[in-house]
Amino acid sequence: MSEKKEVRIGLIGCGFMGRTHSNAYNRVPNFFPEQEYQPVLKAVCARSEDKVRAFADQWGYESVETDWKKLVSRDDIDAVDICTPNDTHAEIAIAAAQAGKMVLTEKPLARNIEEAKQMVDAVEKAGVKNTVWYNYRRLPAVTLAKQIIDSGKLGKIFHYRANFLQDWTISADLPQGGEGLWRLDAAAAGSGVTGDLLAHCIDTAIWLNGSITDVSAMTETFIKERVHQLTGKMQKVTIDDACIFHCHFKNGSLGLFESTRYARGHKALYTFEINGEHASIRWDLHDLNRLEYFDHSDESKLRGWRSIHVTDGDHPYMDKWWVPGLGIGYEHSFIHQAADFFKSLETGTPCSPTFKEAFETQQICEAVLKSAATKSWCEIESV
Repeated sequence: MSEKKEVRIGLIGCGFMGRTHSNAYNRVPNFFPEQEYQPVLKAVCARSEDKVRAFADQWGYESVETDWKKLVSRDDIDAVDICTPNDTHAEIAIAAAQAGKMVLTEKPLARNIEEAKQMVDAVEKAGVKNTVWYNYRRLPAVTLAKQIIDSGKLGKIFHYRANFLQDWTISADLPQGGEGLWRLDAAAAGSGVTGDLLAHCIDTAIWLNGSITDVSAMTETFIKERVHQLTGKMQKVTIDDACIFHCHFKNGSLGLFESTRYARGHKALYTFEINGEHASIRWDLHDLNRLEYFDHSDESKLRGWRSIHVTDGDHPYMDKWWVPGLGIGYEHSFIHQAADFFKSLETGTPCSPTFKEAFETQQICEAVLKSAATKSWCEIESV
């Protein structure tokens, strides 16, 4: 057996996404032991020393920093993983690339096109490995959907529809900004549900169904003012609470997307359905181990939607886990992406989505917001 090569990880940010990434790094050696490259949790960084030390102890990081610039400059860090609010992605990623580090960042790539373009330019100029954590691609049922589509079983695609529904911001008493609620502050997040939730739907869609050529959108901010946690003052809310858009795909199919944080009864309902000439598929995050499939070529009296339980050893990724019939969860999508990233170092191939690939999603998000603001169709420039 060849000697393992270490990839020394420097994680910046120890909130929710920092936990998911840290869990992924810890599990990869257990379930992907054959891989040549394996992660080492070298350092984690956050502004609060007490908080970051507790996080390091919990997840097994060797050291801590409270200044991300110090972490990026360290010689014992190979890869910088950015799990911070969106307004810091560009500055950290560019600095990391210039320091010759591999760069992984949470989605969306940035707050806007300008920042995203600078990030793409920086990693390409430095020639460093990079990826964006659009984790839903790595759920086995979603990857199986990709395989089915690529096989041609659906035939010509006519429709793609997706939604991502939540309900956690309905209360007018909920403040905006600051720790935990930066997603409600456009200065930190860049946008609301478009960059936070629809970005996931868009990334999956263009991976499964190809590029989007133009969009027509509308957005709504239902609560116009909220107290800002950092200032204590009532301020205008400038994020989008809800967004609906339709679009054309390059392959001629039509797309329909909806996202909101005002859908009472939904905590994280993410679904997509694709209708083709010969067959259709649909998937629901709430039942993430299942893919539903309809094939018109079935005998007419037996024709109907079938539910595929994606847990067999010949299903994507599932040979790494348990016996057929036993499902996996949300956290495994991050483990799979981490494993794919380390595998890409071995093969020399990019780990999708790269910054350049994620730039396409950023373009679409920007066009959606522009379309809603101008009440017009907006075209997407080719990447």
